[in-house]
Amino acid sequence: MKYIFIALLLIFTGIIQAQTPKELPIIPKPVSVKYNTGVCTLTPGITIWYTDPSLKTTADFVSKMLAVPGKGKLRTAFAEKAPSGKGIILALDGSIPQEEGYRLVSANNIVISGKTAKGVFYGVQTLYQLISANKTTAAVAIPRVVIDDYPRFPWRGMHLDVSRHFFDKEFIKKYIDLLALHKMNTFHWHLVDDQGWRIEIKKYPRLTEVGAWRVDHEDLPWNNRPAQKPGEKATYGGFYTQDDIKEIVAYAADRFITIVPEIEMPAHATCAVAAYPYLSCKQQPLTVPSGGFWPITDIYCAGNDSVFLFLQDVLTEVMALFPGKYIHVGGDEATKTNWETCPKCQARMKAENLKDVGELQNYFISRIDKFLTSKGRTLIGWDEILEGGLAENATVMSWRGISGGIHAARMRHDVVMTPASHCYFDYYQSKDKEIEPPAFGGLIDFKTVYSYEPVPAELTPEEAHHILGAQGNMWSEFLTTKSHTEYMALPRLTALSEVVWTPANLKNEASFLSRLNNLYNIYSSLGYNYHIPAPGGLIDTMIFINTASIDLKNPFPFGKILYTLDGSAPNLKSKVYTTPQKIASQTTVKAMLALDNGKTSWVKQGVFVLKTPDAPAEVSAPVNGLHFNYYEGAVNSVNQIASLPLVKSGNTTKIAIPEGFTSDVMAFTFDGWIKVPETGVYTFKLISDDGSQLLINSKIVINHDGPHGPEPREGQVALQKGLHKLQVKYFEAGGGETVQLYIRGENMPEKEVSPEMLFIEK
Repeated sequence: MKYIFIALLLIFTGIIQAQTPKELPIIPKPVSVKYNTGVCTLTPGITIWYTDPSLKTTADFVSKMLAVPGKGKLRTAFAEKAPSGKGIILALDGSIPQEEGYRLVSANNIVISGKTAKGVFYGVQTLYQLISANKTTAAVAIPRVVIDDYPRFPWRGMHLDVSRHFFDKEFIKKYIDLLALHKMNTFHWHLVDDQGWRIEIKKYPRLTEVGAWRVDHEDLPWNNRPAQKPGEKATYGGFYTQDDIKEIVAYAADRFITIVPEIEMPAHATCAVAAYPYLSCKQQPLTVPSGGFWPITDIYCAGNDSVFLFLQDVLTEVMALFPGKYIHVGGDEATKTNWETCPKCQARMKAENLKDVGELQNYFISRIDKFLTSKGRTLIGWDEILEGGLAENATVMSWRGISGGIHAARMRHDVVMTPASHCYFDYYQSKDKEIEPPAFGGLIDFKTVYSYEPVPAELTPEEAHHILGAQGNMWSEFLTTKSHTEYMALPRLTALSEVVWTPANLKNEASFLSRLNNLYNIYSSLGYNYHIPAPGGLIDTMIFINTASIDLKNPFPFGKILYTLDGSAPNLKSKVYTTPQKIASQTTVKAMLALDNGKTSWVKQGVFVLKTPDAPAEVSAPVNGLHFNYYEGAVNSVNQIASLPLVKSGNTTKIAIPEGFTSDVMAFTFDGWIKVPETGVYTFKLISDDGSQLLINSKIVINHDGPHGPEPREGQVALQKGLHKLQVKYFEAGGGETVQLYIRGENMPEKEVSPEMLFIEK
């Protein structure tokens, strides 16, 4: 691990008489911290002692971690009995009850003990954060404390998709280092998907000769890339040799991280079918797709025994490389239309007495489950493996919400929770899509991650025992660089680490935020890129009637807001924001957040515009309600809705998809009037999946167009008291669907627009 550490540790011995801190700046938060008076200092030339041979690797790790450039590593030495002098002592202690627990005592020296070597390693990560937070120009000294700590969950994971975009071996190691820093213990390595096969399989060389490469269309949008043309060369991609895999597995093991490889089946395997067409039902030549496509129909043939022989051969080589318990087989998003017409699949269904293709998928997964079980391994798959039944020994990874995890736990199967609502780190981290780097869609900031509770309240204590933990997923459709991937991980990984390690009753967002500054400094010292949220309090256009207040919000208890009022971009020399200030004319505000280490957020802009409030409408005999038109068909913009056939019209009570409308490609328009209780500026928030638009008095207030996940978008309008014409346009282009409208005013807290506010003519 490239720890750029503290030269002062070996140079200075001065004692700092610091006050006992209110809270140690450690993430994840330890279970117990007891403070003693004074500080612990370390003398030059200290030795790192280890009292058991199993701790040598960790001792070497600490030596490298504390190495001073030009002066070499610290000395490590074995001693059956820990010496009493200055130094860092690593020891095993059978009295510590938890397998991954540790005790850190800082007094005259530093003693880190654990029941296992794994626990000692986690204590070392805590020591690193402590020293990083307590360096000064005079010396390094940490508080005298006793820390007793252990994780809440046995599965603390992070995922990385290397199929959509390939990341080299050195970055995988850097990613593993990041997990180790956060005391995560599982790396879910997504090695296979439609767009690339990334692991060498010696028995099937075409998997990497053909399946690992696609045409380079990186200049085109992911979901708008053409298929490979005759004569066109596939040059984009890569793969890991088996020697690469062994090296990475060993690297992770030294950091007590288990790698869970994922070999997708029966879908998300177009790259394999391109290499060996006989694996699919149609057995027709394919090319490796260079971007996204839907639906995924060219899946493994469930009626062909040669497919299972192929997969068993592949998994045999995979198991030889990865010694961990779990093998991930995917199992998600398989469109089974080819199975419905394939003679071999139909014969299989008849022979096995299967009533539908859902049960055929269960047969497929169960057959692989039996094979893995026979080899002493455990199958894990996405929650679609519940379709048609659940394989006998399978573990479920619940991503489509939490219902799959609940169902599996009630069936007494183990579960890893990773719902897209909280754990998909390829989603945007802020509402500012225009200034954030590309993302898949949606909105999950680190506070949303931190709020997640992995154990559903619906489960009994016995059922809850099957929740192994949680993990963050990093899909790479839109992550083309290493720096971008780091940016998407941090600080959401930081938040997740506390979710899966710290007892639920000790979690506190304000506390977490106060401790995050130290981690930000560490990320900078280690050369990681990371997200810093922009200041709050600005939207694109900010309406006011007489005067306005510039009221900027710092999301952290540290750092400072730098801003300008002349339209120029702020820099580190710009004015520091302290208190709200009044303006009475149109003003362009640009602001950014600067951390103590000099790293800054993106620049956020808001234009304050003076407006006269819209006059209310005269509506004869208004009654509560809203009119809707329902259309069916696929569009990519609200402007295309009018071209769709009108299927049904009617009245509803709120802006939401009415009951009974479930098409994956549909659109609505909602028309009526909204009644506001007083004259003023109103802020509307429109949440939709996919595109939407809000018009007040026939003027666009929010344009939230285009396919996207359930994201919010805000807009303001000045209105006089009374009724105002309202229209919402909305379309659904596949996947999840929702549309909601919220309102807030100067004297009205934010709330969903209620039926009592909506009117139509009688």
